[in-house]
Amino acid sequence: MAVVVAIVAVLTLVVGQGLAGAEPAPAPAPASPAAPPTSAAPAPPASPRAPAPAPAAAPVPPGKVTNTYWYTDRRVALWVYSPSMNTNIQVQILLARDWHAKPKEKFPQLTMLDGLRAQDDQSGWIINTKIVDFYKDKNVNVILPIGGESSFYTDWKEPDRGKNYKWETFLMRELPPVLENDWRSTDVRGIEGLSMGGSAAMMLAARNPGFYKFAASFSGILQFSSFGMPQAIQFAVRDGGGYDSMKMFGPPSDPAWKEHDPYVLAEKLQGTSLYVSSGNGMVGPHDKPSDIPMLATNYSGVGLEMLSRVTSQQFAIQLNRKGIPGQAVYRPSGTHTWPYWEFEMMQAWPQAAAALGLSGDAVACRVDGAFRKLWDANKGDLGGCLTPSYGVPGGKAQDFANGRIFTGPKGPKIVTGAIGGAYVAAGGPGGRLGKPLSNEEPTRDGKGRVNYFEHGRITWTAKDGSKVLK
Repeated sequence: MAVVVAIVAVLTLVVGQGLAGAEPAPAPAPASPAAPPTSAAPAPPASPRAPAPAPAAAPVPPGKVTNTYWYTDRRVALWVYSPSMNTNIQVQILLARDWHAKPKEKFPQLTMLDGLRAQDDQSGWIINTKIVDFYKDKNVNVILPIGGESSFYTDWKEPDRGKNYKWETFLMRELPPVLENDWRSTDVRGIEGLSMGGSAAMMLAARNPGFYKFAASFSGILQFSSFGMPQAIQFAVRDGGGYDSMKMFGPPSDPAWKEHDPYVLAEKLQGTSLYVSSGNGMVGPHDKPSDIPMLATNYSGVGLEMLSRVTSQQFAIQLNRKGIPGQAVYRPSGTHTWPYWEFEMMQAWPQAAAALGLSGDAVACRVDGAFRKLWDANKGDLGGCLTPSYGVPGGKAQDFANGRIFTGPKGPKIVTGAIGGAYVAAGGPGGRLGKPLSNEEPTRDGKGRVNYFEHGRITWTAKDGSKVLK
């Protein structure tokens, strides 16, 4: 309850005294259909003076991949050494639908940022949503940076809690060469995130005009420097891991707060396709009602979503005043929690697809011949086809939602799951294992799974994961 009390106290400052302590500005002109709605929004504050442009950045060496792990044939984890942070950063990629079928093509990329309590081992998107299944049939490389707890994905002035955060440098300058040179991503990029990640998505897009074609904030805090907001952010990063926001941007009077404020930088977003959403903190379909009418038991989520709603509305009004089109979606209920962000991820996709050049993209495939007979017997496990059949060394393959079928000396065989990931890492049918001789089957002791190949086998157990054996 202490969290909601603190947030409500900040809201009292924000709503009761006006953001930035300014007099209310006149209501904006009616929005065009593409512009963000402004109904029921608080009156916009006077436009703060934009900060002076930063000097040209010095050359930064690109990151370097130090390790790779394939979860499946469509999901891979990279450990990328960041020179600016002097550490390895895990980045996972959900590969585009046609990644295997069209090995000479490159694909647009969509970065998905995590929330305040981002873990160092796994993305919250993976843990809490169906992101893997949602993007399987889409021709985009989905980029999932791992870690960055309470970082706002920015470059901090000082290290804190043993972490030298330089996330903007990593995402803008160190990671892109890796994705574009080695992982067949184009320079057509989008970015979206939830909560802290939504704030960062708009901040990074505004600070790096033109770098992203699309930016989306789901329940983000979209004002940093207005009256009371540095204190609210300090409270959040303290609660999210014991960090000190003064080590991020300095005291509230430091110009860095304005230099990173999406509201102040709004005009820099001209030409970027924008999507902004939030609930209002009231109990919604994914919340458990408390004994207090209209209030969910997720008390901290109530306060944070209220703050997101206020700042998102103010940000949308600022876009409208600047003549910058965007889409704003204000849900009639809902707190600060994952089911709503999963919903917004799906709702935002058509707009993201249009910005990334994928509006007309769709699955177009059928299953024929010997592949059809095998698929008919296993379609419950394999799911629908994603690609037509295509050539691989020594035969053909076809991709499905949950695995792949390959031709082999004993007829077509299925390779799927973690074994499928290990098969890709070993070079697939053109690598050291050769073509498959069996479908996945139980190991002799019944404790795992195994696929046999021309020159070895791959086993999987819950304890040891996948192993390639002779």
